[in-house]
Amino acid sequence: MSQQFSLSNGAAPPTDAEMRLIARILHDAAGIVIAPGKGSMVQSRLAKRLRALGLPSYESYLDLVQSDEGAAEKREMISALTTNVTHFFRESHHFDLLRDKILPPLVARAKAGGKVRIWSAGCSIGQEAYSIAMVLAELVPDPNALDIKILCTDIDPVVTAKGRAAIYETSNADSIPAELRRKYIENVPQGIRVVEPLRRLMTFNELNLHAAWPMKGKFDVIFCRNVVIYFDPPAQAKLWQRFGAALAPEGWLMVGHSERVPTDDKSGFMTAGITAYRHASAGMPPKAGEKTWH
Repeated sequence: MSQQFSLSNGAAPPTDAEMRLIARILHDAAGIVIAPGKGSMVQSRLAKRLRALGLPSYESYLDLVQSDEGAAEKREMISALTTNVTHFFRESHHFDLLRDKILPPLVARAKAGGKVRIWSAGCSIGQEAYSIAMVLAELVPDPNALDIKILCTDIDPVVTAKGRAAIYETSNADSIPAELRRKYIENVPQGIRVVEPLRRLMTFNELNLHAAWPMKGKFDVIFCRNVVIYFDPPAQAKLWQRFGAALAPEGWLMVGHSERVPTDDKSGFMTAGITAYRHASAGMPPKAGEKTWH
């Protein structure tokens, strides 16, 4: 029995078999699990793609995304089905921790000539990364004078482009503390924009967390919040391991309010705050012969 939805371009709604295939393609490509009850969301979002392509049915659409010629459309499909919810200083306790404990020693190291690398994984339109940058700029007035960089990645190239532009609706500034808003946000005809010095700290790239990671260095801090919750348990476990391998020995990992990282003997992580984790080796010297990113 097929799902009962209407489609304004006249195409029949997807059958149960087509819904299962959509779910499998999304899971295989991006590790994302379509939760029960999300059929109407999936159908409505993909209906826009059928209309844009002038395709008559979900069968023809799925034939396209599974073909060699459909690689670009598969990306569009993933983009359409990816949820992007974000705002400045979301889950503010992480930014308090960043200001009070994490960044001061990293800034001191950068002032002494070292590197600092931060990764916003699943960055959406960049508000998380720019929140990090505002906290950083409060500790060091000219972070661009130091070797400090923030990498921002997301599977959706549409949202990374928006993050790169750093232009947002005026109402988006409501969650920014007033003093920071005054210093780091400017008015533009389209709404508001993050100031240019903070934009220069950022590198926005498209990245599927379940594919190869081209980054060669290790990170001092990784934010991956409210992303892993959409993956199944095996994909989550693999991602925690990969984040652990990507962190510097004393690195920090921040996750979303509904996410938990294992802290058993095998995980390599220990709890370091509310949904904040560190390498279990934090505070311990590297092993003999072990290379660090710094």
